[in-house]
Amino acid sequence: MKVKVAVVGFGFMGMTHIAQILRNENAELVALIVRDPSSVSRKLREGAGNFAIEGISEEALAAVPVYPSLAECLENREVDAVHLCVHTDLHVPMALEALERGLHVLVEKPFTLDVAQGEALIRLAAEKQRILMVAQVVRFMPAYRRLKEWLDAGTYGALQFLSLTRFTGEPAWGQWQEKKADGSSGGALFDLVIHDIDFAQYVLGLPEEVRSVNLPGALSPHDYVSATWTYANGVTARIEGGNIFHTAFPFQAGFTARFEQASVQFTSMKPEVIRVATADRLEEIPVEDAGIGFYEEIARFYASIRSGKADAVCTPESALDTIRLCYRHVSG
Repeated sequence: MKVKVAVVGFGFMGMTHIAQILRNENAELVALIVRDPSSVSRKLREGAGNFAIEGISEEALAAVPVYPSLAECLENREVDAVHLCVHTDLHVPMALEALERGLHVLVEKPFTLDVAQGEALIRLAAEKQRILMVAQVVRFMPAYRRLKEWLDAGTYGALQFLSLTRFTGEPAWGQWQEKKADGSSGGALFDLVIHDIDFAQYVLGLPEEVRSVNLPGALSPHDYVSATWTYANGVTARIEGGNIFHTAFPFQAGFTARFEQASVQFTSMKPEVIRVATADRLEEIPVEDAGIGFYEEIARFYASIRSGKADAVCTPESALDTIRLCYRHVSG
C-alpha cells in the first residue's frame, strides 16, 4: 500500500521533495500545505535555488489539493506522513503538531536550532510510535556514499586527512529574501555548512577538538565557516563553507581526502567522476548524479514507515548530534 504524503511548504526544497515523491511508486502525494495556496503557480514559474528541479509542473500537480494549514488538510484528506519543507523556525512547531496528530515526519535540515526541543521531538516520536527523520541528504549522495565505503572498507588504507567544502552566493529566495539577521534561519552554519559537518561526524564520529573561524554575512555572524577538527587517532578534518559571496556566485561543493595509499577528490563542478590519485596513476571513477540522494533519502523514509524502524543511515539522534556539533563552531 502506498504511503499517503502531504508536503508542507512550497519553496525550493518543497518542490525538490515533491519531484522525488512523484517518482516514487511507494508514495502518493495527496496534498500540499501552503500558507498562500494562490502562490503555487507563481512559484512553479519562478523557480529558485542551488540547482534545477525536474519532474514537477502545473500539470503534474493539477489533481493535488492545496490547503492553507495542516489542520484543514487533515479534515479533508487521509495522510500518513508529512514532509516539512518550511522556514527553519517552523521546523519544531510543525513537527510537534504532525507527531501529535499521529503522522510520520520527514523534516528538512536543520533539525532544530534548539537541542532541548530536538530531544523532546525524539521522545514524542517514540511515544507516538512514529518515524521522525531529518533530511540530511549528503549522507545519501552517491559520491559521498562511495567515500564512506572506501573509508569503512580500508580500500586505500587508513584515512589521514579529509577536507569538505561548500560555497554559494548570498541566497535570494525563500526565507532569505527578507534578509533577516535575527538568527531565525541559523545562517550558513546551520543551513549550508551543516551538510559537511553532518557528513563528517557521520563517517568519522565526533571530534576531540573543534577550532573554527567564522565571518558575518547578511544573515548571521557565521555565514562563513573555516574549521579544523582533530581526532585522537590522528585524523584531521577541515570544513570550509559559506554564503558570503555575491548572489550570482556559482554553487560548488566537494571533498578531498588523503588515505595511506591514495588521494581522492570530488567536486560538484565536475560531478560525474571521483578522481583517485596514487603515486603513479590518476584515475577517474564514474559516479551517479547527486540528485539521486534526494530520491534515496525519501525512499528510505518510506521504507522506515513500512518497517516501523528508524533508518540506520540517518537517525534523529545522529541528526541532533550534528546540531550540537554546529554549536561547537559558534564557540570554537
